[in-house]
Amino acid sequence: MRIMTQGERVLPDRLSPLAPFRHDTFRTLWLASLASNFGGLIQAVGAGWMMTSISDSVNMVALVQASTSLPIMLFSLVSGALADNFDRRRIMLIAQSFMLVVSALLTACAWFGFITPWLLLFFTFLIGCGTALNNPSWQASVGDMVPREVLPAAVALNSMGFNLTRSVGPAIGGVIVAAAGAAAAFAANTVSYFAIIFALLRWRRDVSLSKLPRESMGRAISAGLRYVAMSPNIGKVLLRGFVFGLSASAILALLPLVARDLVAGGPFTFGVLLGAFGLGAIGGALLSARLREHLSSEAIVRIAFAGFAVSSLLTALSPYSWLTCLALLLSGCGWVLALSLFNTTVQLSTPRWVVGRALSLYQTTTFGGIAAGSWIWGQLAEAHGPANALMISAGVMVAGAAIGLRLPLPEFQSLNLDPLNRFSEPPLQLDLKPRSGPIVVMIDYEIADEDVPEFLTAMAERRRVRIRDGAGQWALMRDLEVPTLWTETYHVPTWVEYVRHNQRRTQADAAIGDRLMALHRGPSPPRVHRMIERQTILPYDYERYKQQMDMH
Repeated sequence: MRIMTQGERVLPDRLSPLAPFRHDTFRTLWLASLASNFGGLIQAVGAGWMMTSISDSVNMVALVQASTSLPIMLFSLVSGALADNFDRRRIMLIAQSFMLVVSALLTACAWFGFITPWLLLFFTFLIGCGTALNNPSWQASVGDMVPREVLPAAVALNSMGFNLTRSVGPAIGGVIVAAAGAAAAFAANTVSYFAIIFALLRWRRDVSLSKLPRESMGRAISAGLRYVAMSPNIGKVLLRGFVFGLSASAILALLPLVARDLVAGGPFTFGVLLGAFGLGAIGGALLSARLREHLSSEAIVRIAFAGFAVSSLLTALSPYSWLTCLALLLSGCGWVLALSLFNTTVQLSTPRWVVGRALSLYQTTTFGGIAAGSWIWGQLAEAHGPANALMISAGVMVAGAAIGLRLPLPEFQSLNLDPLNRFSEPPLQLDLKPRSGPIVVMIDYEIADEDVPEFLTAMAERRRVRIRDGAGQWALMRDLEVPTLWTETYHVPTWVEYVRHNQRRTQADAAIGDRLMALHRGPSPPRVHRMIERQTILPYDYERYKQQMDMH
């Protein structure tokens, strides 16, 4: 049995994969998203097949997927900052309404015959922009709909829901395109947005109002980047997500060419192949929880990479649609196993105040890999044929699995990342404004000589947490005249950022503070000095300086 460390929350050994459905909000929005995803996949079939009809360029076909993935790479970080600082429900409503309008315009242009290859890419890019705005708020909202204990199951259900539609949506999309043309597929997607918009309008989300002013966009983005940069486990997930997206994108980007050239099919065959991928993904979602009970996270990801490599080779070599379908079952399973595990690891490693930004960075790297891979595999297919491009992608997938030998993923666990709530603003003798600063904090410790090695180890972790939560210019100093006296010092830009910094501390971080308190040998707790920096000025400039400070 694994021993849980302080601050870690024990998850039940066995939890029903359908447990999130007991929560009405999750169930309603899950069903609505099912309808929306169904329409989106029909639209993807229409766009992919229309490009094969209006362009002879293999690269343009691959760019259909890239044009949808690129906005997610470019704009997800901004969307994550919005998700953490504004009402996520309203953001999703705006995103879904925007995609509805774009889809309606795409339908009209296709119906009246105005579509060109670049105009089609423009519309799919705009739909990707709506997806980029929607996704961080949607994924971060899962934690608002269900308790943390069932969050992994909720993430897996979201993946399964998308791939339920993937299993039948593309096949139906292929029938629609074959019978009525791509414009009918675009119209079906337009109608599908109404379900999710209606469900979001009915959701009455409890929003906890912060007493602190909202972060500026630049500061919010930098806080998200800093948090992820100082969280090594999340960094490993981002790297593996990028490599997975880069290599795995080959199959989906080149699938229209596989259907047309390698197995000599039409739009219906293309839909069936996508449906096989979706069925495999459903199997992966159902297997995910059981695999986590018996295998490490790294082992699951290696299986996903290896399965994709085998699938890519079989797809490249197969002249039969039925054999290609079997291969795509394997890649669909690997797709969900890897991406749902990456997503869950990020969510369980991130507190609520920054979860939208962390998820957006995960999406940026993963979809950046998908967008880059779609372009790369399209170029290779243009020059050497789709079969050779798929075989090369299989080699990249094997390399992606080998990365885990040096940078294995962290084990699946859940930390208690609820706010620590031990901080209260101290009484001040100066009348500070929220924007007053910079603030310098100094904390004095008395440490016995024999405890210095352990103290330095704890301080290394304290430094990471301080910087992760917004501190700068962190330093640790030792008094030359009183060697037992150590002083930790750091800066924050303003007083309100100092308060925000302390409110970001989590229950899991308490172990570091408790460890330092146990090492402190003074008769009273460590002394905390809170100071504001002031520039030295000439006396005749003092009044003008005071007026300027009062204005801020």
